[in-house]
Amino acid sequence: MTTPLTVLSEEEQMFREAALAFAREKVAPHVHDMDQASALRKDIVDGCFAGGLMGIEIPERFGGAGSSFFKSILIIEALAQVDASVAVFVDVQNTLCINAFLKWGNDAILEKYLPMLAQNTVGAYALSEPSSGSDAFALKTTATDAGDHWVINGSKLWITNGNEAGIFIVMANVAPEKGYRGITAFVVEKGFEGFSVGKKEDKLGIRASSTTELRFDDCKVPKGNVLGTVGKGYKVAIETLNEGRIGIGAQMIGVAQGALDYAMSYMRDRKQFGQRICDFQGVQFQYANLATELEASRLLVYNAARLKEAGLPFLKQAAMAKLHSSIMAERVTSQCVEFFGGVGFTKEFGAEKFYRDAKIGQIYEGTSNMQRMTIAKQMLSEYGD
Repeated sequence: MTTPLTVLSEEEQMFREAALAFAREKVAPHVHDMDQASALRKDIVDGCFAGGLMGIEIPERFGGAGSSFFKSILIIEALAQVDASVAVFVDVQNTLCINAFLKWGNDAILEKYLPMLAQNTVGAYALSEPSSGSDAFALKTTATDAGDHWVINGSKLWITNGNEAGIFIVMANVAPEKGYRGITAFVVEKGFEGFSVGKKEDKLGIRASSTTELRFDDCKVPKGNVLGTVGKGYKVAIETLNEGRIGIGAQMIGVAQGALDYAMSYMRDRKQFGQRICDFQGVQFQYANLATELEASRLLVYNAARLKEAGLPFLKQAAMAKLHSSIMAERVTSQCVEFFGGVGFTKEFGAEKFYRDAKIGQIYEGTSNMQRMTIAKQMLSEYGD
């Protein structure tokens, strides 16, 4: 499937096709084995760096591609058509970590960390904790001022890229008595004293993507490793997640497109009762509906990304894009399993993996109900409430 040129410029189309070619040539042969092993291959991680996929918006002077947020979204979508695990690996690097550095990092932080993220170091974003999921600002991880450094204590849970990452953006509270106004964003390196990566989760989908616990036991962090300003970490968290949700939307349209492409190929070859499955009118109505829902989600995601890139308000549109695309992806991938019949329920065929990978879209980086709350709040504000 090729996205119409009326939606993308020629340059954007070429950018997307290059990412899709990488996914089909380098990633596709290993998708099943990575899913079974619950791990990304090192050569694929290295290939993402070599191909410039890990520093899309990082300026060229720091070794990045110097490109745009919208192109990050196109790359995430393209990768997800082949493997959602690789897509989320690249997504977290670009839409969460790098975006946070670019927006909140001072000159010293940018000079030190952007070249690393562009060339060979994976990033991760650590906000969630065992007792704070949707209620993210109920976090209990603390940071204490020790004079020439900070000391962090606590733990994080469900951290994407936890095993591969060398740099972590960690939210900790420097003044718990002030509530969310004490939350501060810190840059933590994997080798810092007192920091360790805990257990890796055994997940339903995106299994090759590592999701881990992080532990901080008197973890020493240099005084200059505050991202933004002390006590303003809640702003870093909110604004970064708003952008990250567009990335999740891109993942979901990619997963749905990959499943639909796979199902259409199967239904064009498979015959029952003397005709191709794709020629039965009842089936045609089904996949026509799926394609329509998918295109609607794509336009929501692209619109949110364009608004963000133009510096215009995009909060409501980002929430709508994530909400609609994640619900759509589960519906599309579920129907695609049915198109395959009995073999769709087996691991010999890849339809079931798309289905498993789609479910997480309604959970991470803000559940569907959290997106509905955001949309409703924005609507009430627009109506003068």
